[in-house]
Amino acid sequence: MTENPADEFVEEPGADEAPGDPAEPVVPSVEEQLAERTADLQRLQAEYQNYRKRVERDRALARSAGEANVLRSLLTVLDDLGRAEQHGELEGGFKAVADALQQAVKAHRLESFGLPGEAFDPRLHEALFHAGQSADIDVTTIASVIRTGYRVGDEVIRHAQVGVEDPYEGDATSQPADAESVSSEPPAGEAGAKAGEAGDEPSQEAAEPTE
Repeated sequence: MTENPADEFVEEPGADEAPGDPAEPVVPSVEEQLAERTADLQRLQAEYQNYRKRVERDRALARSAGEANVLRSLLTVLDDLGRAEQHGELEGGFKAVADALQQAVKAHRLESFGLPGEAFDPRLHEALFHAGQSADIDVTTIASVIRTGYRVGDEVIRHAQVGVEDPYEGDATSQPADAESVSSEPPAGEAGAKAGEAGDEPSQEAAEPTE
């Protein structure tokens, strides 16, 4: 009698295990959980510090911009006070008010610049006209001031309007040429002596007796 292969039962490995049973989750240790929470706290603290610095920087910029706008609106008043002082009209109580205003704007770091004799700087000055050349200077210099400039710290809130003059640039080649022409001409005394010698030669020949 032959055995039927279908009647044979082969036990497969893992047949008793229930299909779809999830694996047991790996629980991190206490040290790992502590390190993870510490890293999260450090990241949050760094983000908060960056946010606070950014807010403080923006606040400072906004304050500086508002301060500059207010000072810029007072520049015309300072110009009028400067002209009044030049004409000797700044006296009495008017002078006291002007001095108080000057002290107030200086407290906000407002500084004036642009005086005759200063070196011209295109970052600070605006040249309106050219006043010629001068042999007393080595660089382009302010000759006259049309309107005073102002700045707050390193920020220029109004450029100075000026007239400038340049160092004298003479024709260097003309001087050697003139010197050469002068040296090539004999002095008046030598010219007269040579002319006299030339005039005496014919007379000596005339005085010699003919044979």
